[in-house]
Amino acid sequence: MNTDRKPVRVRYAPSPTGDFHVGGARTALFNWLFARHHGGRFILRIEDTDRKRYNPQALQWLLDGLRYLELDWDEGPEVGGGYGPYVQTERLEIYREHCGRLLEAGAAYRCFCTPERLQELARQAQQRGERGGYDRACRNLDPEEAARRAEAGEPHVVRFKMPLEGETTVHDAIRGDITFPNAVLQDTVLMKSDGIPTYHLANVVDDHLMEISHVLRGDEWVNSLPLHIHLYRAFGWEPPVMAHLPLILNPTGKGKMSKREERAPDGSVRPVFVRTFQELGYLPEAMINFLALLGWSYDDKTEIMSRQELIERFTLERVQASPAVWNYDKLDHMNGYYIRQLAPEDLAGRLVPFFEKAGWKADREKVLQIVPLIRERIKRLSDAVAVADFFFLEKLPPYDAAELIPKKGDAAMALAALERGREALGKIEFTREAIEAALRGEAEKLGIKAGQMFHPIRVAISGRKVSPPLFESLEVLGKETSLARIGEAIAKLRGASGA
Repeated sequence: MNTDRKPVRVRYAPSPTGDFHVGGARTALFNWLFARHHGGRFILRIEDTDRKRYNPQALQWLLDGLRYLELDWDEGPEVGGGYGPYVQTERLEIYREHCGRLLEAGAAYRCFCTPERLQELARQAQQRGERGGYDRACRNLDPEEAARRAEAGEPHVVRFKMPLEGETTVHDAIRGDITFPNAVLQDTVLMKSDGIPTYHLANVVDDHLMEISHVLRGDEWVNSLPLHIHLYRAFGWEPPVMAHLPLILNPTGKGKMSKREERAPDGSVRPVFVRTFQELGYLPEAMINFLALLGWSYDDKTEIMSRQELIERFTLERVQASPAVWNYDKLDHMNGYYIRQLAPEDLAGRLVPFFEKAGWKADREKVLQIVPLIRERIKRLSDAVAVADFFFLEKLPPYDAAELIPKKGDAAMALAALERGREALGKIEFTREAIEAALRGEAEKLGIKAGQMFHPIRVAISGRKVSPPLFESLEVLGKETSLARIGEAIAKLRGASGA
């Protein structure tokens, strides 16, 4: 795409009304990648004019989420910039002045219709089976009379005069030319009766004054294109390049990605909010890689790409118009891949907060010992809590004595393996190599397979049949804890068998 006409300046302009959704994160990412690819500026603007739905906590979720994803902004809240303020409620006089310019030019008009009248119009249209909409009753009021009524304090809004005939064609950098019949377009409200602008006016004014070169936004704003283009024309401004990003569908591909978090059939959370992905232990590297592939691709085969590779390769030409489908399994696979690429020290540092949140004293050195044993077994950092809990618990959760019995074995075999294993382990230096040699030697003396020897000891020290590697786990647990747990297993098995 040709970006020579002006410096690349893009913005992510969310409304802080709810939790930071991954759909919004994808929009922020595409803007960020586009800016970084072209050596441009990425601006964060807070569009908080919807005061009824404004949520201060939502703003914090947004800022924290962008920081987690490492999407740094060049201008905006907390960093400033030469085009501020970057919060719309701090720019109200700017919008009112521009609204006045539209009124003076005859491009907008004051509308005094009451909410009750508008509701009645909608009811009548519904009865007729027609699409509702404003009937433009105030469009041809004498401007001087309208101004007098407004000065007298009569409640009113300001609406934009849309063309009534012909068509409006807008070029979208992703979808090509889009044509709208003007007959179906509404005279949309630009300024509400409380003096607060609607999204449409504030958005256009800010994009112009902040010298935004490209608008990359969600698919849901396509129908606003004709209004925004006519606003630019009314002001005599050149519009930015418009690009509407593809919709994100849910995993079935049959509907939009949910706006709420749901439960999967197995009871697990189906996250959709950025902070939930962070809490579950999705690495920002994996999230960025995965989100980048929702509607964009480098080629037909490359999927794993670093942040720097994405910056180098990202272009609007490769953004698709058709919807993208969210795939939790693919994200889990990708996250597991990135976990395995981390240096042990790095992974240990990222795991410590998850173990501490579980209530365990997780010193870094111990976690560093555990990392090689679990890194192949986890897809999310939070998985480590369930996989590695036995390293931290003072007492294992209850388990059935029958779980100590190996395949093609019996209680007597399990008891012998545990007793001989405990005796042998008590005599050696507690290293992985010495532990393996001792247990294999005892299996041979007992005339049983190695797996039949290892199984009851694995259950004894971990409380489960499947665990990280046995010899290394014993070494990390240490001799005292390991022998004590094997002793408890012996007592459990004797109690169950009546021995």
